[in-house]
Order: sequence, then structure tokens, then C-alpha cells
Amino acid sequence: MKVDVVLGLQWGDEGKGKVVDVLTPDYQVIARFQGGPNAGHSLHFADKVHVLRSIPSGIFRDNAINIIGNGVVLDPVMFAQEIDELEKLGVDVTAKIRVAKKAHLILPTHRMLDAASEAAKGKAKIGSTLKGIGPTYMDKTGRNGLRVGDILSPSFMERYERLKQKHVAMLAQFDFEYDITEYEAQWFQGVETLRRFTIIEGEHEVNRLLNEGKGILAEGAQGSLLDVDYGTYPFVTSSNTVCAGACIGLGVAPNRIGEVYGIFKAYCTRVGSGPFPTELFDQTGKDLQRIGHEFGAVTGRERRCGWLDMVALKYTTMINGVTQLIMMKSDVLNTFPTIKVAVAYEIGGRRVTEFPYETNEEITPIYREFEGWNCDINKIRRYEDFPQQFKTYVEFIEQETGVPVKIISVGPDREETIVR
Repeated sequence: MKVDVVLGLQWGDEGKGKVVDVLTPDYQVIARFQGGPNAGHSLHFADKVHVLRSIPSGIFRDNAINIIGNGVVLDPVMFAQEIDELEKLGVDVTAKIRVAKKAHLILPTHRMLDAASEAAKGKAKIGSTLKGIGPTYMDKTGRNGLRVGDILSPSFMERYERLKQKHVAMLAQFDFEYDITEYEAQWFQGVETLRRFTIIEGEHEVNRLLNEGKGILAEGAQGSLLDVDYGTYPFVTSSNTVCAGACIGLGVAPNRIGEVYGIFKAYCTRVGSGPFPTELFDQTGKDLQRIGHEFGAVTGRERRCGWLDMVALKYTTMINGVTQLIMMKSDVLNTFPTIKVAVAYEIGGRRVTEFPYETNEEITPIYREFEGWNCDINKIRRYEDFPQQFKTYVEFIEQETGVPVKIISVGPDREETIVR
């Protein structure tokens, strides 16, 4: 058996939660391999919206095992809140969720360090969600981190206090007032919630399940253009969001990766600061935001909107080894008479078709225009029934990337999904 991987190909918010929920009937195990509670995966079904932050998107599927992998950073407060919400819905969370010992814990002081550091940057802010993600990964790479497995140790409180005091000393360098008393109390309550769950040797468990013939779907958070190595640095997250991150975050060998599902919107969005070559500042951009309900699932922040960027999409398809493309929010473009796609950039008077190292310099997108389909495609359930203009758009993407578009979403609900 192989581990199949589903991940975003843009700056996050591509609709990974819905896709995982749609794909999960074919898998017995869903595993998150990186990221933290800054990622919100929205699932729409039974006329309700469910937002998951740290818990894998297979939690609503019967008999599915949901693993929070080694590469994830976990905030016990937010984890406990999420568990409480799921239990109110009648979900048997303790039977379905397993947490890797090597996943790192987000401390209350990590959140304070995040906020203090971002405030100190002034106009150079990177757009952090202030959930403590960056400082937690810094402690991980600095070999100072506190891990989920540590909550089982008799010396847990000693380790916690040692790391907390290190953070207090660092915070003294900032002109920043804070009080973690209330949040710290909630944090320790969250740790008690965490103790209720099966805490596993993640890499051994995943490989054992593979060897038993279980189908495993690895779920990424954020998007490939936010990868710490290959994204639009420094406006990126603190982990590897690309396919290779699944190997590191779950402890599986590269030769055990199977299908790679790459998810993208039919247009582009981005939350927070950072380069966005096809961003629209006109009424079209506002219309995309309004029709697409482009507001963060966790933060509520407005998403910047623009046309599809083929230069970036070909780049992320390449570095992830995508085998199947999944196009989301196709219906948002229903009413646009003309739809544009950036097929190249103009940088310093040169035409560039490869995603560049320096994305902060002046980039002018070079567009190809497509005739819009100008009709409601939400009720269509077969590819053959789409208008020709829509099929032309899809087939252009396939030609440019060299990868088939296997799934098309025409609305937020499970049923509004066409599998080709």
C-alpha cells in the first residue's frame, strides 16, 4: 500500500477540507502531517459548516482513524475546544483520534512571542495569525521544544517551566505587555483533555497500518506557496507544506508515496501580507471576494483575490509531483464575461515563465483571456454537461500542467463535486 497525499497548490484556503471529506470513503486512515491551528479546513454537509483546525478532516467518517502526525504543532487549548465542539455533535472522538508523541506543543508563551515579534516588525509584518506557530517551530529546530509525549513524563512540569522561563526572558526584549494567567490555566486543562487520547509512536503506527493494507490519506495544511523553503519567502509558514513534508511529518519513506492530489481554486486568493502577482484591486477583485465568500475560516480575515496564476500553478505542480489536479470554486466564475489566466510574468522588461526566486520585485502578469461561461454550473453533475467555454478553461489547465483535472467542485457541499 501507498500513502496518498492531498495538499494545496496556492497560498492555502483552496478547499482541502472538503476534498479530504469527499475522498475519505476510500481510506481507512486520515493523517495530518504538518501545520497547526492557523489552518482552518471547512466542511459543508447537512446544511451545516464545520471548521477543523488541528483534527484531520476524516473525523466525520465512520470507522476512520484520524492521526495528528509528528510534523504538526498542537495547541492544547484549541485542541480541547475542537474536541468539545465535536463531542456536542455526537462524534466519538476518543475512538477516532490518535496523536503522535513527537508532535510539538504550542505553549501560551509561544503565542505571546508571536504577537510581540509581529508587533515589532511594524510595516514589515508577515501576516502571522498570532497562534504561536512560528515560535513553536523555532523551538523545534532549536532543540528546545516540548512534545506531546512529554505530557506522559514525571518531569513534564519541570520541562514546561524551563521552556516558559526561556520565553519570559525573550519577551523582556520587547516593548510588549502580556498576561498569560487565564490562557495558561486553560492550557493545562487542554493537556488533561489530550491525555484522554491514544498517544502513539506516529512513524511506527503509520507504517504498521500501511503494512496491514490500510488506505492512508495524508492531509496538508496551508498551501505550497507558503512552504518555508519553496514558497514566497519570507511571507510563508514555518513548515514544509509540499508533498515531501508528508514523508517528514509522518515518518514514511518517499517510495511509499502514491497519488498526489493537488488542489487549486479556479482563481487565486491570499490572506495576509506577501507577493501576489495576479491580485486585483478593482471591482472584479471585490466581486471575486464577495461571490467566493473569501474570508478566513479561522481568522475571519479578508482574502485578497486575483486571477489564476499558471506560472505559480505549474511550479507547485512540479515540486509536488502532482498526479491528479482538483479544481475548486469553479462556480465563483459563473458571471464573469471574461476570465484571465497569467501565463507569464514581465520582470525588468523580460518575459519569465518560471516562478522566480525574488517574488518581491516588480512583477507584471501577462494574461491570456478566456470567454466566460455566463451560466450557473452549480447543478451540473457530469463533465459532459458543462458549457464548452468551461471545458476549454479546464482543458487549458491540463495542457499547461500536463496533469489531468480529475475532480471539479461547483459548490461547497459534498454533493456539488464532479469526479471525472
